Amino acid sequence: MPRARALGIAIGGLPTGPTNSVLDVEGVGLGHVTITRETAMTGVSCLFLAQDAYPRPLVGGGAVLNGIGDCTGFLSLQESGLFESPVYLTSTSQVGRVYDAAFMLELDRHPELVEDIFVPVVAECDDSFLNDIRTMWVSPDDVYAAHEAALASRGSSAPPDEGSVGGGTGMSCLGFKGGIGTSSRVTPAGHTVAVLLMTNFGQRSRLTVDGVPVGRLVAEHVDPPKPAGSCIGVVVTDAPVDPLGCERLARRIGLGLARAGSTAHHGSGEIFLAASTTARTDRNGTVLDNGRRLGMRGLDDLFEAVVDAAEESVLNSLLMSPTTVGRDGNTSEGLDPDLVVRLLREHGRLG
Repeated sequence: MPRARALGIAIGGLPTGPTNSVLDVEGVGLGHVTITRETAMTGVSCLFLAQDAYPRPLVGGGAVLNGIGDCTGFLSLQESGLFESPVYLTSTSQVGRVYDAAFMLELDRHPELVEDIFVPVVAECDDSFLNDIRTMWVSPDDVYAAHEAALASRGSSAPPDEGSVGGGTGMSCLGFKGGIGTSSRVTPAGHTVAVLLMTNFGQRSRLTVDGVPVGRLVAEHVDPPKPAGSCIGVVVTDAPVDPLGCERLARRIGLGLARAGSTAHHGSGEIFLAASTTARTDRNGTVLDNGRRLGMRGLDDLFEAVVDAAEESVLNSLLMSPTTVGRDGNTSEGLDPDLVVRLLREHGRLG
């Protein structure tokens, strides 16, 4: 399955990083465990932010576009402005399983946290159209394996797996098969900004690719009967940004989703997070870096990077996902890349 760039689709004017993914931010990893057995169509993904995130938390922030969804650790992040956990992505019904395993995993790595407070970050979307949610499919071993895969991916010269993998296995987006998507940008100042999405939102008739209303141009654009859906988005950057700046970066993910066709309808949970890998403190909040922070107009290039990378991440999540048959024969159709290329050429968006 091709990524958007492989089809000649380039969103915005900023260059991408080497892998055009979250792996372009130093120290960041992404790993998945995909579960497709019996009536299961689910999994777990782990976005690893830093080796020492617990003793040296990352500055972070979050924003909610529409709140019919959940993310553990979100309130702690808003209150403290600090990230101390990897970000785990999974289905709604598996949050408890993933949370328990993530806590025990971190306790094994840092026994001292028994004397402190630790809240793992676990975010969810509803995969019940394709996945049988009556069974708790995700095991602690699956969470550990996703974490190990994330560690192993750091510094890779190739992009991570996308589409119907990990937490994105049972997701559908804009009337087609959705899932995991990622993209990165490099600002004129040399900062890398990357976005990771788990896409599970929208109507086929609203799908827009680089400004072309692909959904309305498809001969049969009747939307299949899927749940309202959601989208979890994470921004990771090596730019030194304070908590308020991270919150503002996170909020810009919504603009990228809107370009792709989202209207954030009532039943959708658009929950966004952002973290700076270079703005660090100790557990008491003492600044451990040089204290320099970007703010105000200094964030403008980062905003542009987030919006463009988010839009492209949606496209990657779609293009990398094949047609998938789930529980009770429910089917989520893969987006045909040849059709996308033809329509974009007809509208002058590709050479």
